[in-house]
Amino acid sequence: MASRGAAIVQELQKFTTCDVSDALCKLGRRRGGFLPGLTMWSPQRQDGPTRIVGPAYTVKYVPLDDPAPKHPTHYIDSVPAGAVVFISCPPRTANAVYGGLMSARARARGAVGSVVDGRFRDLHEQRELNYPIFARDVGTAPPGPVLKVSAVDVPVKLQQGDADADADDIEVRPGDYLIGDVNGVVVLPAELAEPALPLMRRQVEADDRMAAAIRDGMSFVEASAKFRG
Repeated sequence: MASRGAAIVQELQKFTTCDVSDALCKLGRRRGGFLPGLTMWSPQRQDGPTRIVGPAYTVKYVPLDDPAPKHPTHYIDSVPAGAVVFISCPPRTANAVYGGLMSARARARGAVGSVVDGRFRDLHEQRELNYPIFARDVGTAPPGPVLKVSAVDVPVKLQQGDADADADDIEVRPGDYLIGDVNGVVVLPAELAEPALPLMRRQVEADDRMAAAIRDGMSFVEASAKFRG
């Protein structure tokens, strides 16, 4: 990871996914970078202080009959240190596309967590590893009978869920920053990281002052006008 990228990751670790989304909304991203449908499964289910931050290392699964050739090597052996592994797969895939051995190798490579836009398996192993997993759901069957990896480190589109009609407009690109915590997962485009960081700082400072004023009896409207402007 380049030194500037490492500095950005260090700064992002100070903020929640909500802080990142607030800044992205101010920069014109109406959805705030939120990746709907992805929640924390490990090391705990939607609980605890777990937070992951890192550049995306993307993996694209496609159906076996897709004309794209199968990726020649296993993607897990090329995960960069400090990365968040992002696994993309076709919608409504019942088979899991990620398992415990993948996390063991990812951890050995220095990855900080994995985000699975689909199902994963071996939940007990993930938790034994204390490895962060964000995903749509769990499963049991491996991907081999129905899917193959066609590409690594390419832009991928988020699955479209039943309640997420516009999710197919959301893209995760290699090197974009992925931030995950108990609130969910947010993608921060690499080119927006530097302009977003000062917005996050100002927002958090304003909200801290606003919270203190509300605790002291000030109304929400008054506090918002005074500290948010």
